[in-house]
Amino acid sequence: MYRTEIDLKQFNKNIVDPIKLTFDAKIYNKSAEEIIEAECIRQIDKSNTNHIGYFHQNIFKYIGDGWKVPEKGFDVINDELHIYVELKNKHNTMSSAAATTVYANMQNKILHDDKAICMLVEVIATRSKNEKWNKDGLSHEKIRRVSIDKFYEIVFNDSEAFSKLCKILPDVLEDVITELNMGEINNSVYEELHQLSPDTFKSLYLLAFKTYDGFQNF
Repeated sequence: MYRTEIDLKQFNKNIVDPIKLTFDAKIYNKSAEEIIEAECIRQIDKSNTNHIGYFHQNIFKYIGDGWKVPEKGFDVINDELHIYVELKNKHNTMSSAAATTVYANMQNKILHDDKAICMLVEVIATRSKNEKWNKDGLSHEKIRRVSIDKFYEIVFNDSEAFSKLCKILPDVLEDVITELNMGEINNSVYEELHQLSPDTFKSLYLLAFKTYDGFQNF
């Protein structure tokens, strides 16, 4: 579910950095409320980026024609077509070590299935492409680096399938938002901080440093 709410407990789950927020407030001439709101939006956005990845992957559960989303291993597969996909939202989200692991898994797959075609599919790629993935001087015709539009073309046999999805997406989301009565962010963080202390920045520092020496009477 796309995240639309945040409270103080969630806000401080990973311990917010009050020093960073102080710098932001002073340098950008923002109020405590504005800085806290911005941090809340950043946290919500980070969560929702993961949900977008879930959307891109799990839409293939409903395609049929042999397309599946397994619980482990590759993100999307079609055993009938021998296509095995690692799906990434953006071209630069994998570390070098992670990319090496993915490539090795693909090498192993084509070693054990001579019909297999393995693909690293990127939603936000540098350009539209379906080409051999060159990794550290290695390449194989059946290990591909593919932009999402080219992958949709394979899945739907339509070169414009991905653009059609993007075109209809706003209308679909409008219907979902209406049905689920969504559309606003429920944010109680500032109010909860203000309840701890009228000095909001003091509340932020105590959240992070309440067990540190000198902060008992901060």
